[in-house]
Amino acid sequence: MKRRKFVKLCASAVASVTASPELLARDNQQYHRYARVALVDPYSSEPVRASSLEVGETYLFHYPFVSTPCFLIDLGKPVTSRSNLETRDGDRYRWQGGAGSNYSVVAFSAICAHKLSHPAPSVSFINYQHGEVRFRNSFDEIEQRSGVIYCCSENSVYDPAHGGLVLGGPAPQPLAAIELEYDAEQDSFYATATIGGEMFARYFSHFHDRLVLQHARTDIDRALTDTTKLMRLSEYTNNQVGCQA
Repeated sequence: MKRRKFVKLCASAVASVTASPELLARDNQQYHRYARVALVDPYSSEPVRASSLEVGETYLFHYPFVSTPCFLIDLGKPVTSRSNLETRDGDRYRWQGGAGSNYSVVAFSAICAHKLSHPAPSVSFINYQHGEVRFRNSFDEIEQRSGVIYCCSENSVYDPAHGGLVLGGPAPQPLAAIELEYDAEQDSFYATATIGGEMFARYFSHFHDRLVLQHARTDIDRALTDTTKLMRLSEYTNNQVGCQA
């Protein structure tokens, strides 16, 4: 291949990745493709409109399986990709950033990366805090900031504006992110994949009996294929536990 043609080919490849940063994640083993599932209203079964989301509110849906909870949050500001996230095993991956017309909507697995704490109808020890909270950061220093996902079980804190990055506590890796596809014409969202370190196998094994009772079904690991209900976390759980350092 001639040098000029080779340089042109390389430039084209770089341009493609720049235009679609999610391509980096899709080439990585930390990108896990699942069915394209629409986020719908739990009462009407109509697609949830992005314009109806309240900034700072914590919404919950299940994906990619019928019993695996996820958070959806409109951070109220555009958020961009971060390329240096890393799993507990040292695998690096790229998060795709926010979705929606303002790139402000993000979604993450609501299963804490430390001891698998997650929202349940009776109580949720892991929650999004839109206002300022105090916590101990990775240097064991008291830090105060807003817009974090805080797990009060063991005080792990994550940054949803940077791909679920661990800000403090014992969590060994970021929260797994949920890739959102935005349909501008319908102003709606689809969940399409997870990005990062999944913990579903441990989750199913550790909480099997409780999940069977909670969801009134034995196939708790059945993959969703069509729609998933999106609701406020306050509608799903009776008690959201708050915490401060």
